[in-house]
Amino acid sequence: MTSDTASQIAYLARALKAPALRDSAERLAATARDAGWTHQEYLAACLEAEVATRGAHGAENRIRAAGFPARKMIDGFDFDHQRSVKRDHILHLATLDFITARTNIVLLGPPGTGKTMLATGLGIKACQAGHRVLFATAAAWTDRLTTAHRAGRIQQEITRLGRYPLLLIDEIGYIPFSSWGDIFGDDTVAAAMIDRLVHHADIISLKGDSYRLKNRDLGRIPRPATTTTTTEDAK
Repeated sequence: MTSDTASQIAYLARALKAPALRDSAERLAATARDAGWTHQEYLAACLEAEVATRGAHGAENRIRAAGFPARKMIDGFDFDHQRSVKRDHILHLATLDFITARTNIVLLGPPGTGKTMLATGLGIKACQAGHRVLFATAAAWTDRLTTAHRAGRIQQEITRLGRYPLLLIDEIGYIPFSSWGDIFGDDTVAAAMIDRLVHHADIISLKGDSYRLKNRDLGRIPRPATTTTTTEDAK
């Protein structure tokens, strides 16, 4: 590739706001020559690189905007420790069919058993697949909706949240039912919404010891110490 051609491609890439196209054009040109690509194959490879870069940047922006407490991936989940969860079940959820089917996922279990990690991992998968996601604790969602209700814009807020294909509600067990009634101004309405949440939901129950305390002695009940009596002690 001549310097004039490279300069022209760089200018056109800037005009199109396609920085990956500028970087990949020269890199892929050598591969195209060596492999004997057609012009169409070379163009397709350059455009594919640009699309992949844009997709990666878009996914990163969605992950940052989602508000995850940490970056946890499904691949990092220890299924050997958390045996109450079937690996195949979670990997099927990671295909994100539940989003298009509009099915709720409910993760139940004691603190520290991996609920937040699984929810975050699924949420990041959704971001990478192009879905907008919002993550917050139940307390934060309560504050958000209560504020909207008091300001007289609860319907607008619900409509806005409806544009997100996936909403993640963490620590929902920490919020008493009465608080949900306060948000919607009516316990009956709150009960109906909670019923809708679990209706046709895929409910996953996590059991066992805290995932965070694995390989540690914290939280374990110590065994009674044993006492041995030697001949010398008995004297």
